[in-house]
Amino acid sequence: MNKISIGKLGLAVVGCFAGMALADNPISTYHYLADPGAAADDEYFYIITDSDDPAPANSDGYKIYALYAFRSKDMQNWTDFGIIYDARKVNGINDIWASGIAVHNGTFYIVFPDGGGGGIGYIKAPAIDGPWTNAVGQGKDKLVGGRGIIGCDGVSWCFDPGIFIDDDGTTYVTWGGGESNSRPNTDNFDIVKLNDAKDAPVGNGSHVKVNNLPTRKMLEASYIHKHEGKYYFSYSTGWQQGAPTIDYGISDNVMGPYTWKGTILGDPSMNGRSINGNNNHHGIAEFKGHSYVVYHDRRIAKGYNGLEVIPADDGRPNPNEGYHRSVSVDEMFYNSDGTIKTVTVTNEGPKQIENFDPYDWYPALTSSKQKGIRSRSNFVQGKKAEHVLLPLSSKEAWLRVSGVDFGTAATGFTVEAASAADGNKIEIRTGSATGTLAGTCTLKNTGDKSKYVENKCEVEGLKGIVDQLFLVFKGNQDSTMVIKAWGFEGSGTTPPEPQKPFGGTAWAIPGMIQAEDFDEPGTGRGAGVDSYSENDIEDHGIENGGTSYREGTGVDIYEKATGHIVGYNQAGEWLEYTVNVAKKGDYTVYASVATDNETAGFSLSVDGESVAEIPVSGSSWDEFVKVKANVTLPAGEHVLRLTVTGDWFDIDYIQFAEGKDAKDPDDSLVALRPMIRMNATSAGVFDVFNLNGKKVASFTARSMDDAKNIWRENALSKKVQGICLIRDRSNGIIAKVRTTR
Repeated sequence: MNKISIGKLGLAVVGCFAGMALADNPISTYHYLADPGAAADDEYFYIITDSDDPAPANSDGYKIYALYAFRSKDMQNWTDFGIIYDARKVNGINDIWASGIAVHNGTFYIVFPDGGGGGIGYIKAPAIDGPWTNAVGQGKDKLVGGRGIIGCDGVSWCFDPGIFIDDDGTTYVTWGGGESNSRPNTDNFDIVKLNDAKDAPVGNGSHVKVNNLPTRKMLEASYIHKHEGKYYFSYSTGWQQGAPTIDYGISDNVMGPYTWKGTILGDPSMNGRSINGNNNHHGIAEFKGHSYVVYHDRRIAKGYNGLEVIPADDGRPNPNEGYHRSVSVDEMFYNSDGTIKTVTVTNEGPKQIENFDPYDWYPALTSSKQKGIRSRSNFVQGKKAEHVLLPLSSKEAWLRVSGVDFGTAATGFTVEAASAADGNKIEIRTGSATGTLAGTCTLKNTGDKSKYVENKCEVEGLKGIVDQLFLVFKGNQDSTMVIKAWGFEGSGTTPPEPQKPFGGTAWAIPGMIQAEDFDEPGTGRGAGVDSYSENDIEDHGIENGGTSYREGTGVDIYEKATGHIVGYNQAGEWLEYTVNVAKKGDYTVYASVATDNETAGFSLSVDGESVAEIPVSGSSWDEFVKVKANVTLPAGEHVLRLTVTGDWFDIDYIQFAEGKDAKDPDDSLVALRPMIRMNATSAGVFDVFNLNGKKVASFTARSMDDAKNIWRENALSKKVQGICLIRDRSNGIIAKVRTTR
């Protein structure tokens, strides 16, 4: 998300977060969700779930096809990203049940069971909302099971996988379970070590041993987490003994053996929250100094604590509780000896641990509580998840956001929405859904529920910390408005800052653009702040111990003989450059590229308008060749975007020459010494690069020694004082030369 910061004067009360604001379990009241997994990084706590939404009201079994994702900064306000992976739209997958999630160095990993027991898939993404791609590697489409790297290893139930990444980056996957009479009671699960989290070659597996096990049997939902150097293996006990619990063991070794210590979570059936004798499932993660457990219950289907009992997929009310679950979260505490205190299941959920910042741009389904709403996910494989809000606006319909810090004051509210009717509006209120009115946004009638526009309105009275903020949806017809995103503006905000040229000056056209020197990204929300798009945030250019040329971007930049180049290019990634075109007209673009792939390629666009599609092919990663295209460019300052259309090539630079089918400027040699004739048959061509990889000169010389002398003696070398690289074009030989004033 692109952050809009509050100015310093607007932070006078930020140290006093709304600690009295409490969330209401479950985290979503408009879904039937189940089987949660949990992970966290420094900024967010993440939850993935599967869904009971497809099950009809009288279902006598599970119908589970998709994974949902949530995240929170404060453990109270949750953003629901909707369906992030859908078996119905991914070839080769049957359905998706209880899954596990981990995040490491900005990359997200999920392991999921295919078809309940048909094996385990392994996917990864650069963000929780995707896009998700197969992470198995080795030409396989599964990690475990049929068509996988390894088999199910004799485990009775090849499902309910968990994923754990240790402090050193080593990845482990656990799965399994089964009735107590189908395997030895202490041997129902497996743990396997992945030698490399990117390509997933698998090490030796180990059946999990849990010693001192009491009468409760190990059934399913295996999970690994770590706390203060100890490893914890937790699982759901069998229903043969009545209500299933989440029990655990502790070990000094991630592969075990583990010693049983007790129960983390009892069956959450107290006071009607759940249903005795049914299954239990959990996820555990540490976040900002706290530990939390997520789990499923039956609060919505039972109408517990006044919750709206939402209809089943077939529209019928009062669906079967056993197969229409919901997901909740509570804080978990440790004893001084490292054992876990049995979690107290609450209605309120965890305390809010920091204030909510309203001056960001939020997906519509961001809230601490909801009523009278529905949602729709538009999942497309290979793209980020899209989830929109559909208010039942003729009834009581609202989102609540808790513990909101407005700083000095909010002055405006913006919402991106589609509306297929007149009179749809959003009221901003405090305290309750009928509380003090701060503003009203009337939505523009776009005539189509898929056509979105921004709607703006003024607000007043929103300053300091507001314990409860309500977005109330009003209209004469249900589901005629579709909300995509929203955010506030005000006197405490910092206006968005657009992207800017690398080094501060736009690239001149005609002229050369170094690929690695794409624009500096801006800050804030809206168009014109992002200057690149990268499929993952790992900078593969520093994998061999180097340093990052563009720290924090994840763009894969590494050094070759010519200096810095952009590599590991994958379809869909893009880079933008602010350019200044001397005059309107035809130009010839040349790009220096290297690949051994015949299906690589990229496109160029100017201010969003396509100007060229350029195929790339080659036979060597060490030999840079030129590809070219004719383009027509407008005069003045514009944003040039290079978009990768075919995987795997390196690019050094792109260069524009004036005119259609113009000569490559690299072939126009610069005479640095008058006595050397241009293009002399006895001379070779030499290129000079500074240590940033930028070419600063080309000239002819009779030998490398001659080229060094020419460069040292020329006045141009004094402008790039220090070490330069000289390359002989004829054989690729590189030499260093130092010049001083």
